[in-house]
Amino acid sequence: MPTITTAIRFAEQKDATALASVHEAAWRGAYAGIIPHACLNSIVARRHAGWWVRAVQSGAGILVVDFCGETVGYATMGRNRTEALAVSGEIYELYLKPTYQGVGLGRRLFSAAQKLLRERDLGSHAVWALADNTLATGFYERMGGVPLAEGEECFNKTKLRKIAYAWRGKR
Repeated sequence: MPTITTAIRFAEQKDATALASVHEAAWRGAYAGIIPHACLNSIVARRHAGWWVRAVQSGAGILVVDFCGETVGYATMGRNRTEALAVSGEIYELYLKPTYQGVGLGRRLFSAAQKLLRERDLGSHAVWALADNTLATGFYERMGGVPLAEGEECFNKTKLRKIAYAWRGKR
């Protein structure tokens, strides 16, 4: 009988190609029809394997989720980048390949990211999501996030509303 394994671990340089693949699949799945096509293509193209190698080498907080030996998701996190938000940490990104969404891997990855932030004394944290990405906003609400702020993200001439969800903890 085969054993199904799931692991969440820190990203390594050898994960760069897999991270680029997850990024592309997740972004195309989440943002097709929301972010203008040319912008989406440009964003995906910038996140090639070399970009991920540099991110790992820089010491960025990147967790990956492996399912049966395949990297199927990632989360990036660190200090809060928005001074107006009264939180210390931020989950910058949390993405899974679309075929692995809805089976609990996102919850596990999100919990691991929160644990890592707490270990780094960044217990209160936020995450931004485009308001039109209802899968993301619903996920963060189910995970206990409280809307804290709104803003806009511009993609060429298209302005999209974004929402910051917050989790309070030790600051």
